[in-house]
Amino acid sequence: MIDEAALLESKTLRGSVLERTDVLDRVKALSLLPDGMHVTTTMVATYFEVAETVINNLLSRHRQELESNGLRVLRGTELQEFKELSLSSYRDSYPQPRSSLALWSRRAVLNVAMLLRDSDVARQIRTYLLDMEYLARTRPVDTPASEAPHALDDHIDQRITHILGKTVVPMFNALIETSGEHRQELISLREDVQRIEQQMCGHETRITELERTRGPRQYTGIMASIDAMNWREFEHHVAVLLRRDGCTDVIVHGGPGDRGVDVTALTADGRSVVAQCKSFAPYRPVWSGELQKFLGASLVQHTADVALFVATTSFTPDARAIAETHGVTLVDRSHVEKWSAGVPLASLQ
Repeated sequence: MIDEAALLESKTLRGSVLERTDVLDRVKALSLLPDGMHVTTTMVATYFEVAETVINNLLSRHRQELESNGLRVLRGTELQEFKELSLSSYRDSYPQPRSSLALWSRRAVLNVAMLLRDSDVARQIRTYLLDMEYLARTRPVDTPASEAPHALDDHIDQRITHILGKTVVPMFNALIETSGEHRQELISLREDVQRIEQQMCGHETRITELERTRGPRQYTGIMASIDAMNWREFEHHVAVLLRRDGCTDVIVHGGPGDRGVDVTALTADGRSVVAQCKSFAPYRPVWSGELQKFLGASLVQHTADVALFVATTSFTPDARAIAETHGVTLVDRSHVEKWSAGVPLASLQ
């Protein structure tokens, strides 16, 4: 099982997920130079919300790995040609380098996300990659030939999903890296393919969970459906549950500029509610640092009456201790399942 520490330490493991450059845009919009393919060191630092010196230090320590994934440093004639073709026509939009210019490809930027330790944006990207890896590893294996004929449809679904995720999407990634004129159309097509892949994965996961179940189970299939959601869908799912439990003025804020919370609302009796939503794989618990960050947003910035931290996983003992001390309601995986099945959340009543 790949974990965050392994990604930070192992070049081989980093290389195994570098085709997933689409994760960059899912976490935060990545601005590109006019050539539609590269970003500068300053733009990389802005994306990860760190100082430019941090990126330069990272480049010095991991230059060979980054260059193998698309980093280029232009000098001399090559730099002059690039300035004339891509930068000069945009006047003051981009800095004009004197002697050299580092150009980072999307693959190199993703490489940075797996090397930066102290960046919330980089951590979100690593979490996304780990979630994808977890789903890939927990998909059922191909159906053996000796199984009953009715399993043929499941086998076909698995093969189609595998082809979409391992062949078609990487092909789009490669085309996007080298295409300027049709970039937006290719990105749109890739998103359509990924949406189909995600729907098929969710369908496959739900069927597998149902088949694995023996005897009656009250909440069968609920968490399989939730696990198939991306982070944005999970935030809207929590918003639906808040409305169902009588909350009003429910607003989803997730993304850049959310001031540290994903959903805000008012309870039926007028109390203010803020919620942080984390769609993590079950093996990845919520840490105390994430609780501390939420405390500052929920209690200081928003002065909330009810603070909810909703996660599709568990919480570490330290995180639970912090929540208990400061009155934060933790909604872990088991509670998310019950809440989604119709059991009201006690703190909202």
